[in-house]
Amino acid sequence: MTEISVVVIVYNDAERLPAAVQSVLGQSFGDVEVVIVDDCSTDGSFAVAQGLARRWPGRVRAFQLEENSGAGGEPRNRGVREAVGRYVMFLDSDDVLERNACRNLVEAAEATRADLVSGLCVRLHKDAPVEKRNEWYAWLYQRTRTLESVAELPDLFVWDTLSTNKCYRRDFLLEHDLRFPKGMFYEDLQFIAQAYLAAGRITLIPNQVYFWHVHQAAAVKSVTNRRHEMTNYAHRLEVHRRIDAMLAERGMAEMRVAKDVKFLKHDLVLHLRDLPFRDAAYRAEFARLSAGYLATLAPEAYGRAQPLQAVCGYLLGRGDWANLIPAVDALLNPGKVAVPLTEREGRVFWCAEHLEDPLGREVLDVTELGYHTRPLEKMFLRNQLTAFEAAAGGGVRLAGRVTNALGRIGEGARLRAELQFSARRRGLQAFTFPVAAVRHAGEVIEWEAVADVSGRLRPLGIIDAVWDVRLVLEADGVRTTTRLSVADTDLSGRPLPVRPRLTRMVADHVRPHVSAKGHLAFELVGEDPGRERARELITKSVQGRPGALAKSGYRRARALRRQLTSGDAKLRAYREVFSRLPVKKGTVVFESHLGRQYSDSPRALYEEMRRQNLQFEAYWAYSGDPGAFPADATLVRRWSLPYLKALAQAEFWVDNQSFPLKLDKRPETTYIQTWHGSALKKMGFDQPAQKTLTRAQQAEQQRALDRFDRFLVRSEHDVRTLARAFRLPERALLRVGYPRNDALVQARRAEEAGQARVRGPLAAELGIDAGKQVILYAPTFRTGGGRSHRFELPFDAERFAERFGDRYVLLVRSHYLNHVTLPPTVAGSVLDVSAHHDVAPFLELADVLVTDYSSVMFDYALLDRPMVFFTYDYQAYVHEQRGTYFDLREHAPGPLVETEEAFFGALEELGAGGREYAAARKRFVAHFGEYERGDAARTLVEQFFSHWSR
Repeated sequence: MTEISVVVIVYNDAERLPAAVQSVLGQSFGDVEVVIVDDCSTDGSFAVAQGLARRWPGRVRAFQLEENSGAGGEPRNRGVREAVGRYVMFLDSDDVLERNACRNLVEAAEATRADLVSGLCVRLHKDAPVEKRNEWYAWLYQRTRTLESVAELPDLFVWDTLSTNKCYRRDFLLEHDLRFPKGMFYEDLQFIAQAYLAAGRITLIPNQVYFWHVHQAAAVKSVTNRRHEMTNYAHRLEVHRRIDAMLAERGMAEMRVAKDVKFLKHDLVLHLRDLPFRDAAYRAEFARLSAGYLATLAPEAYGRAQPLQAVCGYLLGRGDWANLIPAVDALLNPGKVAVPLTEREGRVFWCAEHLEDPLGREVLDVTELGYHTRPLEKMFLRNQLTAFEAAAGGGVRLAGRVTNALGRIGEGARLRAELQFSARRRGLQAFTFPVAAVRHAGEVIEWEAVADVSGRLRPLGIIDAVWDVRLVLEADGVRTTTRLSVADTDLSGRPLPVRPRLTRMVADHVRPHVSAKGHLAFELVGEDPGRERARELITKSVQGRPGALAKSGYRRARALRRQLTSGDAKLRAYREVFSRLPVKKGTVVFESHLGRQYSDSPRALYEEMRRQNLQFEAYWAYSGDPGAFPADATLVRRWSLPYLKALAQAEFWVDNQSFPLKLDKRPETTYIQTWHGSALKKMGFDQPAQKTLTRAQQAEQQRALDRFDRFLVRSEHDVRTLARAFRLPERALLRVGYPRNDALVQARRAEEAGQARVRGPLAAELGIDAGKQVILYAPTFRTGGGRSHRFELPFDAERFAERFGDRYVLLVRSHYLNHVTLPPTVAGSVLDVSAHHDVAPFLELADVLVTDYSSVMFDYALLDRPMVFFTYDYQAYVHEQRGTYFDLREHAPGPLVETEEAFFGALEELGAGGREYAAARKRFVAHFGEYERGDAARTLVEQFFSHWSR
């Protein structure tokens, strides 16, 4: 008996079939047979299959169905019947197996006695200029594991619905009569669901086994590239109904919910993309097919999908096209504000309709998307194209409606606008056209313009073949840029003549078309057969030897440009050029939090140097918006060549985290490391993860730490923790405290001397009522927000506002790597101040600090004001993450709370001014802030910079 049979199915793919078969014959595992099943092809595929069988007798066998089955299921069923191997795999004719796929899968099956073994599938995009790859749900395959039931890992059942990256015990398939549905698209979904549910044991391996070749430009589209066909969608829904029945029969309600979530997040979204560009009849049929199935979804599935996915599913089920089409537009264009939005009772809803339905009110609540928090200039507003028609003289008349979300553009705002036509290839030319009319019209801004395309648009030709169109809208001087959405707008009509600058041999007109994201664009085309022949000749030339040489030269030029601007090139420039320049006396480079902020001790030291009127040249590093950085310093973008040159020639580096690790410090340069907080969490080489680094990696980190000439500490606790964790010598330690805390120490002394507290301009800027106390909530960094780093408050902000809004204003300052979204209901009672660079002014302003494990606790303690520690995840944070240097529960100068109710209760008890913890606060400062004397910045100036006095 053969060990494994690989069933290769083919339909009209004679050209690629041999490569698929060769990927099986070339396996490192020898006992493999190929069973080719042709689905009654018309292009000679079966003849190719027979030729392969003759060439490899005993290893390749070829079969053909009597009639075309219409899908991939029946050929695979035939292959299973013809297979003689103990194990079976499936391979499509346009894909290939990884060389060790059979060995890895069979060995895992033998070792674990699994009915089904699954490995990693890799999608390769073959049409891309540079082949792109993405791993199919790689998180499922991070390690080898064996499941006694798929219920142990619902994500496997829900997400990896491929049949082709798996190896099956053939007896298992026959015993359970597992077959693909005949003549159905998405046959994989049904088959693999049956297989998962029937398997007594499933093994996953972290090896690549299958390469799925994606051909977007193929003449004959695959099923996955023909989703706009209504039969395609109908088959998908039918397969889902069958899977639902399987789950219902087994009482697997939670698995059904997980599958419904995936339907909203993935399956439905794939088909929604085409809706804006389909006619009324298509939409009506799509809605008819959808309504029945959407009605069967578990209501809780909407809450577990992403907001816009849930909105689209709900509106489709209600047949609300007016609100659905903009929702699909927003889905295609992340961040786009596609509807005017509705605010009710402090919550923001997608639309005013359906709010009487409890599910609708829940699904349409899009407050968490934070649309209401964005300033106009950062809003990506939907601009629906409403008119497109030829105008006299080779122009085009356009009109549209820009969504005025939440009435952000006031009725009295002065409006102006312009159209921009820009070449899609970056760095080429752009042309602007005036907008003749722009006006308020209820919930939208209407505009009209005539673009003299033929007269003014002058493409280069050939290299700028595609042109995008944008409308720049200005309201009271604030500009926002929009794209033109084409849904329901007819773009038909003759192309417009233009005069390319380089040549008119190939193209002399522009034709409107719709971009992949649904926006208006124009492409250069030729109108007569002669130009079409010229295009063909140029295309052949490009594909021939001269073109190959030209493209090769172009690629080399691009590669050289990338190389010259790469990190390695900049590093060489720093080491071999800039570091050979003389050090410039009186030069300081300042940086805070990797250039993200103008803040912390580097800021405090810089401002003290300015106050003392020192004569020095200051550079400030920035990595984002430079607007908040000082105007009296030279600003250098982090990792730019001016930044590297400034560092190479500086007499001093001042930083609170780390300048780039690979930059060596010159001996003539003094590096003052102010650091950014005392340590509760384990740091440096004390972190458990450091134990897994190689010696070379540890040595590289140590070299970076050894650059610190001076390291500020504020207590012997810092010496025992930070200094030891960074392996710093005693001579590097400066026991002076942190410059950022000088103001806090001085504020406490003023209060102790009986001086009245003055809140200052910050309170006025924030609009804080003089009769309310200020609570600052400043948590540490959280990693649970995914790529967006969104931070969820551990308490209900609206309940806080209801309960404490008459007494307190809560300032929320998330970590600079996180962001938070607050509902409009809490305006005035809860404010997000995370955008402010420096936390120090907020510490001085606050009457109470609420934190968790953040080092702001050590700073705020210097004010001798109440603190609350909201440690809702204490056990996980302390024991499952980095670990801590001390038990916060023993040293905290305030109550530790873990629930919302306990947190609110602690706030209720603050009326006594926190006297219960007064002694604990003093002990805390004595232990963790003994060197904080309020003169750290002056001390540093005296020690290092006093000779720069004018």
